[in-house]
Amino acid sequence: MVGVGETAPLRGEIERMIEAGDLEGLLRRAGELHGHLCSYLAYGVVAGYTAMRELGVTSRGMEEVVAIVETNNCFSDGIQMVAGCTFGNNALIYRDLGKTAVTVAKRDGTAVRLTLDPEFVEARDGEYPEATELWNKIVARREPATAEEQERMMRLFAEMSYKELRRPVSEMFRIKRMKIEVPEYAPIYASVRCAACGEGVMESRARVRDGKPICIDCAGAEHYVLDGRGVSLTRGGPKTS
Repeated sequence: MVGVGETAPLRGEIERMIEAGDLEGLLRRAGELHGHLCSYLAYGVVAGYTAMRELGVTSRGMEEVVAIVETNNCFSDGIQMVAGCTFGNNALIYRDLGKTAVTVAKRDGTAVRLTLDPEFVEARDGEYPEATELWNKIVARREPATAEEQERMMRLFAEMSYKELRRPVSEMFRIKRMKIEVPEYAPIYASVRCAACGEGVMESRARVRDGKPICIDCAGAEHYVLDGRGVSLTRGGPKTS
């Protein structure tokens, strides 16, 4: 265990799992972040593991490894946990393409892109008919469900996720090795205080009114939002009641 003042890698356990090929251990760790186990989380774990092994890299969350995800579904949480690339450490890049795909790259641009094969996905519904129907009812259609149905769905999801880990990677993904242009390290911006609400705001995001900095909300300016629908342009903060 790492304590105050120690410098041992905090991702040591995860890196040891990657080295040992412990996909089940990695899936459990990803589940701690994601909140539950499911097949697409497992696919993210496999993709992240495969990319890290292909590139021969480790991650300390210092942008030495960059992951470019193309979807905001469960898959991306598996990538974040295994590759150690997150929005917070500036190593996760989101492209709003709606594809279950990721490109993981080293600083020199050496990269591997993994895309979930659609033929593989289409075969899964027929293999897990009960789980598929429960997902359609409870998640897709948002229909009322009993506690037993909810519990059954989550149990089936967990069973599916462990089973999917054992699929050959070559069946699961289309894999492409490439060279890409990696974005520069994230710039560091100063913070200023909004003259209207008094809250701190990144200087690059502030607007100016009467010669004073003002935040986007107080300025009523447009900004981008990422939610379950993808990236959209909006104005103003969350609606209050």
